[in-house]
Amino acid sequence: MTGDPIRVLVVDDDPGARALHGRFVSAMPGFALVATVGTGRAAVEHGMHGEADLILLDMRLPDISGVEVLNRLRTLGAASPDVLVISSSRDQVTVRQALAARVVGYLVKPFTRDALHDRLGVYRAERRARESAERDRPLGQGEIDRLLATGSIGIPAAAPRGRGAAATEPGPGRLPKGLAEVTLARVLEVLDPVAPLSAVEVAERCDISRATARRYLDYLEEAGSLDLAHRYGRRGRPEVLYRLVPPPAAGSGGLARE
Repeated sequence: MTGDPIRVLVVDDDPGARALHGRFVSAMPGFALVATVGTGRAAVEHGMHGEADLILLDMRLPDISGVEVLNRLRTLGAASPDVLVISSSRDQVTVRQALAARVVGYLVKPFTRDALHDRLGVYRAERRARESAERDRPLGQGEIDRLLATGSIGIPAAAPRGRGAAATEPGPGRLPKGLAEVTLARVLEVLDPVAPLSAVEVAERCDISRATARRYLDYLEEAGSLDLAHRYGRRGRPEVLYRLVPPPAAGSGGLARE
């Protein structure tokens, strides 16, 4: 909620830096320091459990790199915490890799309390604008259909194709290894029964890689939740397009028209 303090996790292998940056965060109105940790794995653990809204992340860590931490957190999709990099690393490879993971900022160490507070203030304003836009976002047809069918924007029921089986619902405990419920829900959120999307478009809207998007799309297509079409360009192979299978209208054999 907008009125709640933004929960912050500080990640740095230097105990002195952790303590200093933790004090900086605690002195910033509207922010709450939840923990300070010194390893990448501890950062991932906190992030996976939803314990922080924002992570201040050093790139140089003793176990796994900050880039690897970012990659693991991004598997959470929309549930991934925001990350503000705080690092002395300025080489192009590290900076480009961090920015490619869509961090909210990159602050070079050492920095002053005022410099961090300025960045946190900008982040808070952008976060509020994002939350406001999300609340005002029109629902897609697929989300509306799921609300009508289930009362919540969840995962649609789907019957495996060609098996004549009763409808089953992809969900917790039924996903193949390597697939996450949170990411699956995000993929379903961007798909629509009317307007088809390519795997590239799904990946961009979900902030995941194209390969990851294809794994979820293949799973949903196998479950019978998607219809496939093709878009032909001037050259090369046709592009596969995906759209949700519309749920059947209760007690109706056709579409109502105005």
